[in-house]
Amino acid sequence: MEVPGVRTDRLGVLIDQFDRAREMAQVRLTGLGDEEYLWEPVPGCWSLRRRGEATAPRAFGPGEWVLDLGAPDIPANEYEEIARQAASGMSVAKIAEDWSVSVERVREVLDHTGPPEPDRTAVTTIAWRLGHLHVQFAGQWEWTFGERHQDPRLMVDFTPSAVLTLERFWPLVDRWRDRVAALTEEELDTVGLSRYPYGSDPDEPFISVLWGSSLEFIHHMAEIALLRDLYAAR
Repeated sequence: MEVPGVRTDRLGVLIDQFDRAREMAQVRLTGLGDEEYLWEPVPGCWSLRRRGEATAPRAFGPGEWVLDLGAPDIPANEYEEIARQAASGMSVAKIAEDWSVSVERVREVLDHTGPPEPDRTAVTTIAWRLGHLHVQFAGQWEWTFGERHQDPRLMVDFTPSAVLTLERFWPLVDRWRDRVAALTEEELDTVGLSRYPYGSDPDEPFISVLWGSSLEFIHHMAEIALLRDLYAAR
């Protein structure tokens, strides 16, 4: 039975879910100020920093401000994802390249001989979470619908201004959503429609990439909402 206004096709379900998540996220980000944007709930957070002040070994960005990225490793909570990538046909060498680790490290994880390190996931600031999502939406657009040549980590000119960040961010989100909403069934099933260079996008049908992109948006926005609550109650 059809319900007016409710889509049940696979693209429609994902788009409706994304629209609702985007609406909730924008409400939760209303009033974000610069101090809160850069607030570090604990020492040693990954955040947005001036290039000369970055301490994380793989911090990146094209301008004065860069986004922290730590020493390469595969945390224990990602072991299952590594196994899934290998089962989908990704080579050990490609997985190692995506995670910036050695081939031997990937083999350790696949053999379950690597040391479990469940606490390696870094605590991050709101600025880091938004910057991470900004790179994702800019980069996935470029490598799905664009010219497919720019490094996603050099596409976003990070800024310490919360207002300016959001002014730049939401149009990118909406551009992605509107283009994705126009995809055909054939495009949804196309393996490699997205050639995004960080991750398994080139090896997956696009419907899977889309599902993962939406999950990334939802879970990072939930974390940002929690950080806002913690900031208010600090």
